[in-house]
Amino acid sequence: MKIKKVCAITGSRAEYGLMRSTLMEIKHTENLELMLVVTGAHLSKEFGHTIDEIVNDGFHVSQTVEMLLSSDSTSSIGKSLGLGILGFVDCLSQLSPDIIFIVGDRYEIYAAATAAMVMNVPIAHASGGEITEGSIDEQIRHAITKMSHIHFTTENRNSNIILQMGEEPWRVHTVGGLWVDDLLNLKKKSRNELQEILGINLISPVVLVTYHPETLNLDMTEAQIDNLLNALKEIDGVIIFTYPNADASGRIIISKINEFLIGYPKAKAFKSLGRLLYFSLLNYCDLMVGNSSSGMVETQNYKIPVVNVGNRQVGRRITDNIICTSNNKELVYQAIQKGLNSEFRHQIRNMSNPYAKKGASKAIVKVLSELPSKKKLLNKKFVINNIS
Repeated sequence: MKIKKVCAITGSRAEYGLMRSTLMEIKHTENLELMLVVTGAHLSKEFGHTIDEIVNDGFHVSQTVEMLLSSDSTSSIGKSLGLGILGFVDCLSQLSPDIIFIVGDRYEIYAAATAAMVMNVPIAHASGGEITEGSIDEQIRHAITKMSHIHFTTENRNSNIILQMGEEPWRVHTVGGLWVDDLLNLKKKSRNELQEILGINLISPVVLVTYHPETLNLDMTEAQIDNLLNALKEIDGVIIFTYPNADASGRIIISKINEFLIGYPKAKAFKSLGRLLYFSLLNYCDLMVGNSSSGMVETQNYKIPVVNVGNRQVGRRITDNIICTSNNKELVYQAIQKGLNSEFRHQIRNMSNPYAKKGASKAIVKVLSELPSKKKLLNKKFVINNIS
């Protein structure tokens, strides 16, 4: 039996949370060998040094690729991308995997995909076909799709988008949400345990806030975060912030959050909560606010209201628990009030969850275990598919 070497690559807390269950499945599959490469914000103390969480989860890190510059200008992001490509060329040369497994749309992952493509290393990509029109992630995601050889999607709509891009149907697999199995199997912390660990009383209303820059509208970052924070000042509740991703202008948001904490004693900020604390906290949150992809695709399991602010997530499916609003302070405040309203919470109690499909990890591993030859994987054809 030939062992296939699968090189999984993670560069941020969000995408590690999505792929963790699949990594566990690969690790325990007889004909697959897991090689794990860690890069990006995982290696930065400024963003929580979340490689520690990966190691604590029992994974062996095969290699790290340093690429993140200590600046968040667009030019520094571009330079980080270049450093990443150089690092991944060396990394893949040493590991010599049969395929790489990547998730999402971050520039760190784009660097890995670019290196793999030019080195003729097949690419398996999860979460393609999604739409987020307010950030550069949109272009990065679709670019990675065209570089990739196997596609794993969360729902049929996303599979159809990939087929519209000319991908051969046999390459596209609708497996469901990668996070679903992990959420179902996670033994969450109790309210008392969370209060002790986080050092904050979780007295309702509890509002979890994650806000990232709109990377196609960077000149408005300061005004947008000011509007959001000014709206939050109007509510009387416990506010828990998680830091933004390592995106351009992210440090502006971090600075503004830290200023907010000085004048709002019931608020606290964390560089990274980690998956266990984060998903445990969702059990006791009354509302999520911001523009995180987590609010768009993971909160349905908890049936909690989400205020989605601005354009970063434009194009994603809007489920019944999501309230979309612009960055205007008054409109954000009104949306928060709606989300905290008991009547709205009652309305979404029995909402349908389009991301409830289980078994994504096993479906992905089955495909990876039964891959065709490298020659067939690499020789892509453009197909005009009839999408009904």
